[in-house]
Amino acid sequence: MPKQSLAEQVTTFNDGFTAQIGPELSAVFDQEQADLRSAGVPSGAADLGTVVPDASLLTPGGATTSLAAELDGDPAVVVFYRGAWCPYCNLTLRTYQQDLLPELQARGVRLLAVSPQTPEGSELAVANGELAFPVLSDPGNALAAALGIVTAPSSAARQAHTALGFDVADSNADDTAQIPFPSVFLVDGNRVVRFADVHADYTTRTEVPEILAAVTRVVG
Repeated sequence: MPKQSLAEQVTTFNDGFTAQIGPELSAVFDQEQADLRSAGVPSGAADLGTVVPDASLLTPGGATTSLAAELDGDPAVVVFYRGAWCPYCNLTLRTYQQDLLPELQARGVRLLAVSPQTPEGSELAVANGELAFPVLSDPGNALAAALGIVTAPSSAARQAHTALGFDVADSNADDTAQIPFPSVFLVDGNRVVRFADVHADYTTRTEVPEILAAVTRVVG
């Protein structure tokens, strides 16, 4: 059976999610997504040629590490996601684990995921997707901010989150609701961006074949 694309998986998920939460809350999220699409990706978002700065990060166990230490001079696919509370993120990371990671490992390319959530949230993301690649916390969105990809849920969306029993700020390491736009960057051994895909609408994600095509262009 052919593997489902992320877009196909999202469509299937949305059908069930809408039925689960009802039309009123669904309308709130639909409006948020429409507003995000209208605003688009911020003009200052990192793009080809950007040198990604080093940054202090936290492991799921709470230990301090850094982007440079995790990459160790190797090319890498760096994935920014909103948090383990986001079903679209969980779906994406699980797909990358299954379909992307083996291909990257065969080519000597690292894969790591970064979010602003607490180390405990990173642990949950690992458990949700049975992930075998580094999942790291970016406290205060320091790295995401350096790449120009920080946003936040709308006030209406946060109220909808509350109605569903959670708040983004409770998941983040700095107690704010700021989150990154879902993004994928392929960086070379000097941390220069060679492929960038930043998504304003958090229900859309970078497909595995698109990432692998970029890896082929850059690494071979």
